[in-house]
Amino acid sequence: AQGCKTKRLAVSHAFHSALMEPMLEEFREVAESVTYGQARVAAVSTVTGLAVEGEWSTAEYWVDQVRRPVRFADAVGTLAGRGVTTFVELGPDAALVPMGTECVTPDGDGDGDVDEVAFVAVQRRDRDEVVELLTGLGRLYARGVKVDWRAYFAGTSARTTDLPTYAFQRKPYWYDFAAEASAYRQPSDADDLRYQIAWDRIAEAHEAGPTGPWIVVAPDGRGEDQPVTAITGALTRRGAEVVLMEGAGENRDALAQRLRTAAGGPAGVLSLLALDDRPHDAHPELSRGTAATLLLVQALDDAGIGAPLWCATTGAVAVHGSAEVASPRQAALWGLGIGLSLDQPDVWGGLVDLPADVDDTAARRLCHVLAARPGGEDQVAVRPDGVYARRLVRAPLAAVPAARRPALDAARPSGDAGNGTVLITGGTGGVGAHVARMMAADGAGHLLLTSRSGRAAEGVDALCAELEALGSRVTVAACDVADRDALGRLIGGIAEDRPLTAVVHAAGAAQSPGPLTAMTLGELAEVARAKVLGAAHLDELLGDRSLDAFVLFSSGAGVWGSAGQAAYGSANAYLDGLAHHRRARGLAATSIAWGSWEAGMVDAEVSAMGRRIGAPAMSPRRAVGALREVLGRGEGHVVVADFDWSRFAPTYALARPRPLLDALPEARAALAADDDTAGAEDSGLVGQLAAMSAADQERTLLDLVRTHVAELLGYDAPGAVDATRAFDDLGFDSVAAVDLRSRLTKSVGRKLPATMVFDFASPTALAGFLRAELCQDGDTGELPALAALDRLETTVAALAPEEIERMGISGRLQALLGRLTGSDGEIGGDVSDQLQSASADDVFDFIDKELGLA
Repeated sequence: AQGCKTKRLAVSHAFHSALMEPMLEEFREVAESVTYGQARVAAVSTVTGLAVEGEWSTAEYWVDQVRRPVRFADAVGTLAGRGVTTFVELGPDAALVPMGTECVTPDGDGDGDVDEVAFVAVQRRDRDEVVELLTGLGRLYARGVKVDWRAYFAGTSARTTDLPTYAFQRKPYWYDFAAEASAYRQPSDADDLRYQIAWDRIAEAHEAGPTGPWIVVAPDGRGEDQPVTAITGALTRRGAEVVLMEGAGENRDALAQRLRTAAGGPAGVLSLLALDDRPHDAHPELSRGTAATLLLVQALDDAGIGAPLWCATTGAVAVHGSAEVASPRQAALWGLGIGLSLDQPDVWGGLVDLPADVDDTAARRLCHVLAARPGGEDQVAVRPDGVYARRLVRAPLAAVPAARRPALDAARPSGDAGNGTVLITGGTGGVGAHVARMMAADGAGHLLLTSRSGRAAEGVDALCAELEALGSRVTVAACDVADRDALGRLIGGIAEDRPLTAVVHAAGAAQSPGPLTAMTLGELAEVARAKVLGAAHLDELLGDRSLDAFVLFSSGAGVWGSAGQAAYGSANAYLDGLAHHRRARGLAATSIAWGSWEAGMVDAEVSAMGRRIGAPAMSPRRAVGALREVLGRGEGHVVVADFDWSRFAPTYALARPRPLLDALPEARAALAADDDTAGAEDSGLVGQLAAMSAADQERTLLDLVRTHVAELLGYDAPGAVDATRAFDDLGFDSVAAVDLRSRLTKSVGRKLPATMVFDFASPTALAGFLRAELCQDGDTGELPALAALDRLETTVAALAPEEIERMGISGRLQALLGRLTGSDGEIGGDVSDQLQSASADDVFDFIDKELGLA
């Protein structure tokens, strides 16, 4: 075998030599002395990784090029060692650029030999060649590489032109921090950004109460506690069949199995898990109830239970005043639930906060809330004097009197201006840096800025120089605020002549967007760690110390929610609860639920999405102006965000009603305009459809749907839209769903449901729904069922095999098939045996054949 291999190599060598020899004669002269103008250009071989000495002129070199490993990294290293700092890839795609960047590591010694290396591609697959070439040339030119533009433009009509003789009108694009500091000292337009939470008393329902099976999940070992027995007793007396489960356990699969067998198909699920607000043993940033609720949400999804989930708390929200908030850890569950209402709108019931003493009246009122019609109030507080619903309302400055001292004079110790210390966590970058500038501009004598990186944080030296130029002394410390001991040492080290007078907790970690069903307990805890533990430790370590300001930077994710951000919303809702809890103890506290900020706080993609949905990011200048007003008035809980209600309200309320917005006239007007079909043009489509056959009707309506989808998503033609593909897979988001509904409403002249894109999940299914709505041919009764089957098939086809097995989908389909074939759930032995071992595709093929769809 070895001999055969050697022979083959010899033959290959001879073949390559004979093939290449005629080409090499012309190449030798060029290869040995490559020139650019009058300059000689050295070449480095990827065969040896060293400079070429003439071996390019031999056939053996090119045979070795095929046979031997490519020493790309060595070649790049050789060039970098000779001072090369710019590499250009001329290939058809940027395949080598990412590898090149991995081959050269900046030495960081300041001598410039490999610190400024750049790799530039001038072609990329599937991109415009001219654009990519010009972009590459522009990068090279900006790096000082000589580009012969005359040669580039030769043969075109391009020409040079003289510059104008007058001075240019210029616009700076860098951020002017000095101008920022000077501008809030100016009156702000904060009224446009200011909101707050209010509670409207609502009429009490008089229904008997919820009926059917209800699963009530109580904390482990607390099934006989007074609140639990009062609630289960009230449910039973009003006709519900209560199945009480204690604890969620620690195993997701085991809990899902318990839920499947607990009550068959329950009418609803009521979680009382939040009542256990003790810190979790492994993750103290979470309560045991919050951790158990995460497991319950996941297990309900795994078990395929689509009944509404309601979560109850006690002492989590302030209806009549901060004194009602006894448990900030339970407040965290409100942020989690609000996020779930966006991520799982079809199965989310709502949140109910109960009084500490759940008597018969409170339990009865809870039953009425649970029995309310779908789409009703979903954020409710039961109090001894009635039932209240949560609302977002305007908070004009005129309605809040200013404090005795303006703005952040509160950052100075009493009577001794300029000598106090202001502690800002997360103060070396992002939002915290802007707050530090405001504090310095307002005369703070000493700023203590903390972050995990401390002095190593990017841009910290420049920030300190700015703050010191404004008159403040600055100390930067590396401190993880989630580490109680480290934070204690930091606070204990503050000099007595500069006592701590104000705290701003701006530290926190963002959440990568994603549903709770895919999140581990550790990931939930990591999102909460800095925000929750940092705030809790500050509260504990400072005790009852008198402070002029204790400011918590919360987020709108805990108020109105943010898709895929339920964990982040939970952490921020804790901050809101803590502020109320501190104020109830007579201590300074302000929690501000912020919308997003510009200037590096959100990336371009998130910023563009914010504008698209009607929640644009605020400039730091506007946000800091609003902050100054909040602190100057000593407010406790304020929402500061920018909304375009004409865009935001219809998008926010697309999947389900949002009573939170009912007290905002602008939001109500936007929803009414979105729901109004009086101005829809009558295109005569209904009349045209009446004259068509069923097949033509289906084809016409499908073309209509695909046309609008193509225009919304930028497809070249309607035919490019896959009619059977789910809208989610096509690239639809909530804004596109609103726009599609508006377009189709105008086209058909009929009121269409806001949730139609969710209910009929593909163009084919949606066209079937439209035919059922518009065509009165007496043969439309089957269409909704077929549309639902299309939706089912689309949904299940996207699941992994293990998900299908875990959710028991095959078994449920077998039972459904039994009912369709009149066998009362019993399937013949042969068929049953086949289905037991069948794949998901086999099951669908079987159903198609049985229903005559194949």
